This record gives sequence, structure tokens and C-alpha cells, in this order.
Amino acid sequence: MNWRVALLPLLLLVAALPVRADQVIAGLSQNRISITAGFDGSEILVFGAIRHAAPQEHTLPADVIVAIQGPAVPATVWRKERVGGIWVNADGVRVSTAPSFYAVASSGPLDEVLSSTEDLRHRISVTTAVRAMGLPARVADAARFTDALIRLRGEEGLYQQLDGAVQIDEQTLFRTAVALPANLTEGTYRTRVFLARDGQVIDRFDTEIEVGKVGLERWLYNLAHDQPFAYGLLALALALLSGWSASAAAAYLRP
Repeated sequence: MNWRVALLPLLLLVAALPVRADQVIAGLSQNRISITAGFDGSEILVFGAIRHAAPQEHTLPADVIVAIQGPAVPATVWRKERVGGIWVNADGVRVSTAPSFYAVASSGPLDEVLSSTEDLRHRISVTTAVRAMGLPARVADAARFTDALIRLRGEEGLYQQLDGAVQIDEQTLFRTAVALPANLTEGTYRTRVFLARDGQVIDRFDTEIEVGKVGLERWLYNLAHDQPFAYGLLALALALLSGWSASAAAAYLRP
């Protein structure tokens, strides 16, 4: 896909907007991702344009930040302790509102292009977004559990902080690519694009990506959740058929 061609309608829209403070508008290479049997991940291209109301008034360049957040899913974070020379799960905290996926890409180091106050206000960085999920009041060291969750999901490619991944051309056009892993959760992925200057957010654009199963995967998923008894019978029949086929093949090939 030629992102510059796709950007043309956005540029026309930006040109038609009334002049005020600097504005940002963005688009996606795809608004829907279909999960099939062979799905091994995808890549989303986020592109857009910046309209400067009065460029001569600003000496600092604008920065762009893109944040993509998946639907919340339950998560249990365990704390390990060494007992008798063996590491075991000693204590666990169940969280019901952790983002299943979170990626934030920026045109420079995030802590340089965004102030901590603005980060807290908009919950943009991975750490701020995840810590905003809230933990049970009984948890005294909540930061340790959230840091562990960020580390574990980061290793799986589910949490990403991509400093410098947004490219800006002539302070007008921008683009970035975000890799989505194979183990995506179905649902709506909230996508926010921020325009910042001197650490402050000056404009924002929101859109969404829909992720869902299609075809046979969707049919099996619905069957398992809506008719579990029928799904169990089907699984049993397939297991018997596989066993019979293997026995028949072995008997046929036996000298």
C-alpha cells in the first residue's frame, strides 16, 4: 500500500479545516484484522498529516505520538518465592482491566517529547496506561506487580514502547508501523494519535481497529461458547476418527 496515495484524502480534509491551533489527522492501512487458522501476526501502518495554523509563531518542532490499546482481559500476576531451593508461586493478584495489547510509538524518546504531567493526564506511556488499571486495595506493593505484568507481556510482544518509531517529513507528513503479534485478543483496538509541542499535547485524533475471528475459527469459537455439549461431542468424534484413521493406515501398511 502506498501510504502517500492513501494520505491524499486526509490532506484535502486538513486543508478544508478552519484555521486555529495546529491540528493532526490520521489514517490506518487497515481498520479490520481477520484472525484465521494461518494468522501469524500483522502490521498496522498509521499515517497522517499536521496542519500548522501559523508556523512562524513556533520555534520548537511538533512531535507525534501514536498509542494503540487492545481490549481489557483478566490477568493474574504471581510473585515467586524460593522455598527449599525451589521457586514457587507464593502470592497472586488478579487484575480484570489490564490491556491485552498496548503499543506507543513516538517521534522521539517519549520522556522527552511528553511531560510527565501530560502523560498522567492522557495515560499514554505503557507504564502509565497499565498502572491506571487499578489493583485490589489489599495489594501493598502494586508497582511490583504492574512492573512484572509489563515485563512479561513485553516479552510476548503485547506491550511495546517504540521511541523514535514515528517518522515526520518536513514537519507535515508522518507515519509509523506497529507490529501486532499472533496472540491477539478479539475486540476493538483504540487508536489515539497525539500532537505535542514542548512536552504538551496540543491536539488529538482518535480512531479504532476491529480484530476478530472469521471462517471456521469463528464457527468453532461460537460453538464452544454457545453449545459446549455439541462442541464436546464434535471433539470426541474427531478424536475417534483420527484414532481409527491411524489404526487403518497402520494395518494397511503392515507387511
